[in-house]
Amino acid sequence: MSLSRLKINVPMESFDYVIELISITLLILTWCYCIYIYSDLPEQIPIHFNGAGEPDNYSNKNLVWLLPAIGTLLYFGIFTLTKYPHLHNYMINIDNSNALKNYRYSIRTLRIVNLLCTVLFAYITYIIVQSAFNNEANLGRWFMPIVIGCSIILPIILAVYQKKMNKKNTNG
Repeated sequence: MSLSRLKINVPMESFDYVIELISITLLILTWCYCIYIYSDLPEQIPIHFNGAGEPDNYSNKNLVWLLPAIGTLLYFGIFTLTKYPHLHNYMINIDNSNALKNYRYSIRTLRIVNLLCTVLFAYITYIIVQSAFNNEANLGRWFMPIVIGCSIILPIILAVYQKKMNKKNTNG
């Protein structure tokens, strides 16, 4: 397998700008929320939730910074990956006729995954803070099935779409 693929510039489209703007805005808002609420937090906050979504382990309030920090590192890591689409894995051979389309699709997929991760980290941070204030907030029974279900179903949908997208091009 050759690792030297065509390197081309993939310009961002309006949709890409919107996704990036929403992601970075949500990331900034998560940090601002933690900064704003930190001094009012009790010394012990929930850090783990059981299968029913209820808090079952507590720790020092300094851990409120952990999820925004991990979310930020993850965001910039995935953002960096979008700059190197020629290094991504593809189900077909990439050539001049299909490089732009497949690179754009791969980059857009990463942007959407980045947005979903940012939403997930922001939501969990919010729930942790609300639970710390005894606002009866918890992740809920639906949280884990939805996260696991999306983690399984979304890649399947994306792979089928990519295969269909490339099949059209070779037949047409």
